[in-house]
Amino acid sequence: MPVALDKTTRLSLKKQAHHLKPIVQSGAAGLSDAVLAEIDRALTDHELVKVKLVADDKAAFKADVEQACEAMDAVCVQQIGRTATLYRPNPDKGDD
Repeated sequence: MPVALDKTTRLSLKKQAHHLKPIVQSGAAGLSDAVLAEIDRALTDHELVKVKLVADDKAAFKADVEQACEAMDAVCVQQIGRTATLYRPNPDKGDD
């Protein structure tokens, strides 16, 4: 699991994510293997993504976000309503 983000990095990522639209949305099936695969692909492509998850309540939503983060080796930057912003650095993307 990635190291916890410091406050400065988290604020910077929130700022970057502000204009983003959710890339992945879960359906009635919830956090299925297909949804997890799509989140994985989006994180590989973009590093910082918003996902919208269908959940019965706040606790279920929070559990789904934690499950997705664990499965993707990502960290949750923020949660607003039913939308979570996830971040996973891509080691293949260099700053050349």
